[in-house]
Amino acid sequence: MSRPVCALREAERLLATATERARAGTGRLVLLRGATGTGRTTVLEAAAEEAAAHGMRVLRARCSAGDSAIPFAAVLQLQGPVPVFADLALDGKERATAAGLWRVLRSYAEQPPLLITVDDVHLADPESRRWLAESARLMDRLPIVLAVTERSQYDVDPPAQGLAHSLSPALVTTHTLTPLSDKSAVAAVRSAFPDADDSWAEDCVRAGAGNPLLLRALLDDLSDGSHPVVPHTSAALYPGAFPAAVQWWLDSAGPATAEVARTLAILDEGWDHGPAPSAGWSPALHIPSLLAELSGADPARVAGWITAMTALGLLRPDDVGRARYAHPLLRDAVLTGVPAARRRAAHRTTAETMLHHGVSSELVARQLLLTDVVDAPWALPVLQDAASLALREGHIEDAVAFLRRALDEPLSDEGRQRLLTELGSLEYAVPGSSAAILRLTEALRLPGPPQERVRAAVALGTALTGRGRTRAGVEVLRSLFDALADRPDLVSVLRQALLQLSDKDQLVRQEAYKRLAEAAESSPESISTAGHAFLVKYAVTAGRKSAKDAMLRLRGLLAEPADLLSEPYLLGTAAVVAQWADELDEAERLVERGLAGQRPDVLHPMQEALLNTRMDIVAARADYARLLADPPPAAATPTNAHAHALTALVETGRTAEAERLAGAFDLRTAPESWELNRFLYARGQLRAAKGDLAGALHDFLECGRRQSAREVFSPVVTPWRTAAAECHLALGVPREALALIEEELRLARVWNTPRTVGRALRVLGTAIGGRQGLDLAQEAVRLLRGGPAGPELVAALLALGRQLTASGESSHARDILREAAGLAERLGAIRLRDLAEEALRASGARRPATRTGAASLTDSERRIAELAAGGRTNAEIADLLHLARRTVETHLTHSYRKLGIRRRSALSRALAGGDAACGSLVSGRDT
Repeated sequence: MSRPVCALREAERLLATATERARAGTGRLVLLRGATGTGRTTVLEAAAEEAAAHGMRVLRARCSAGDSAIPFAAVLQLQGPVPVFADLALDGKERATAAGLWRVLRSYAEQPPLLITVDDVHLADPESRRWLAESARLMDRLPIVLAVTERSQYDVDPPAQGLAHSLSPALVTTHTLTPLSDKSAVAAVRSAFPDADDSWAEDCVRAGAGNPLLLRALLDDLSDGSHPVVPHTSAALYPGAFPAAVQWWLDSAGPATAEVARTLAILDEGWDHGPAPSAGWSPALHIPSLLAELSGADPARVAGWITAMTALGLLRPDDVGRARYAHPLLRDAVLTGVPAARRRAAHRTTAETMLHHGVSSELVARQLLLTDVVDAPWALPVLQDAASLALREGHIEDAVAFLRRALDEPLSDEGRQRLLTELGSLEYAVPGSSAAILRLTEALRLPGPPQERVRAAVALGTALTGRGRTRAGVEVLRSLFDALADRPDLVSVLRQALLQLSDKDQLVRQEAYKRLAEAAESSPESISTAGHAFLVKYAVTAGRKSAKDAMLRLRGLLAEPADLLSEPYLLGTAAVVAQWADELDEAERLVERGLAGQRPDVLHPMQEALLNTRMDIVAARADYARLLADPPPAAATPTNAHAHALTALVETGRTAEAERLAGAFDLRTAPESWELNRFLYARGQLRAAKGDLAGALHDFLECGRRQSAREVFSPVVTPWRTAAAECHLALGVPREALALIEEELRLARVWNTPRTVGRALRVLGTAIGGRQGLDLAQEAVRLLRGGPAGPELVAALLALGRQLTASGESSHARDILREAAGLAERLGAIRLRDLAEEALRASGARRPATRTGAASLTDSERRIAELAAGGRTNAEIADLLHLARRTVETHLTHSYRKLGIRRRSALSRALAGGDAACGSLVSGRDT
């Protein structure tokens, strides 16, 4: 790395001024001060070379700690090039020796000018320091420039007084070398690596910490170009100039400072194991006090050291104000040579000290992650509490790390079983983790209270089912039936979990519900409240129960007392049926009650079921924005979330994204499940929207085949019959279409909700056509107006409008189609809106519906409206956009009409609200 140019130039200026004074017979002491590594020696050597090149005579001395015990060792280094110094007799008396040295110096100065350089004068022997200070007092009588460098850095041990402390400021010219600015450091990096990207250069700057010595050493280590990223460990560097430079920096600072620096590095290492603790950080922790306590140093000096090192750039405050090393590589270099055992012991001491300071358990636990077994009563509760806090903040991987560390502490069998169940449950949620099932299996094998064994079994069964091993998961639950024969309440819980998990597998489901039905028939009192709820759900899916009867029965079951272990199954099952019955508010309340009772650290089959029902409710409300707010989770096979996302993409006109999502799975190898069936239905919707009617028909019929094999006949889950019938009609095969529609209408009338019956009537009316078909379409619209005003109502209005057009009632048809288009626009159902506008044109409307709302504004209208909303006048907008004022007024008039407002003050809200709602539709003129 090049020399610090700015510092060199300033030193040159000072020395040039001092030289001119020396030529006139007046000497000067020039003191160059600076922290370790800031380039004092480099500047001094460069100045000496420059002076020699201009004809000055130069005497040099370099001090070292090893010579500090030898009197006049530093000054006597000057005798080498001066013959008369060799003849100087040292009689052991300081005053006489000093006087002799001064006489020699005066005689030598008779051939001016002379430059004397003394490097690292703070390391000089006391006699030399006193002689140099006394000489500086007399320097103005000789043509001599005395240039001295001195380390000036805040250390934990108070430093000795500087060379100039007893001198008048008039006798000394002092220059302090400052750290490199980020700009200067980047320039140095660019000089060595011209092609480095900004991120790499910034990493180098942070690791160099504003210190020329450290930055030069780092760039030397990186010079072979084999580091695409700046490493975080010194072991990755060769030949190791950087860690050597850091160690020299620490040695220069003294043992007390080095101890504090290494202690801070150990603390920093613990803080590095997790996200910035915005919630876990505790203001009760005072870093200087903690460092002082851990290192045995003076707290006031430690506080000063942190302030000084931050100013130099070696430390930087993080988001919560903690002083941390500027780069992990710098911290690692500080820790070089610190044995692992000492680090672990220091982390343990740090953890215990932090605990006594009242620091949050999460921060204490991060230190425990780096220790050996503590075997103290406080350690296990700290780790478990930290895991709970991390879980509440959504940091699952942190919670897993804390619980894994907790397993190392001494535990009873019961405590270990509980901990393994929690850890396995959390590991199941970590992508790529394979340890969950092993942990849960170990938990189940341990002896423990019956309730803990049931908890472990349910978690293991859920994990196995989630990995596609439903039968194995169910067998785990059955394996405890005999062992818990004296606890019928717990066996009942196991049976409820079994019923819920059986939904993932067709054969297991049939077998489980067959046994449940037989038990209910022979001894209904033996079936729990939740078990009866499962029977209601099964009867609904089989097409044997109406919505009214199902909800009446479930509300009665919900009114009965239920134990805490069974309640989630009752709430979750009732929520599913309520959602099918379009009792969406009630379903939502049941879901939230169920989720509130779930422990996030214990795997439970109803957790996923409740979340799926919550998603089904959002879909039933056609809240496409919410469905698409977050991408579906990564999975090897499609889930309910993928199915809903695919449908939402299709309905919002994002066909290309929908195709990518559909193509992400090979459904031929996907295991059988209700989620696969739902995804097949959604893919059929995509294919139909693209015009691939044959492909869509295949998906709908395959969905139906699989649902029927599961004995799921009701259209409450996937109305595959009407979807397949529409494909048949479009393909010109009405007979097959009618058979499917009539069967769906029969089943829909059993369930008897507006959504299911209205859908079937709408498709039947389209299939029959004529006056009867028109009547059926009108009945469908009438029914659907009484339910949630969603896509089904839009589809029914669209079908009615088309039939009215076909029957010659074009004017009425246009009114209906405009209503369909407006409702579709408000829902964000772009596909249906486009179909409605196409039908409007077919009905004879000369202009399609005029869109309103923020989404309908042209680019020019939106820009002008936003400027006006921001407070600009019409004249200012015209000047800014180089438009006529009249043009601006015309655009604003159009914008007001589209946004449905009359005043300028309403623009901001209308623009924001319109963006969210995607606008609405109003009628355009027909003639």
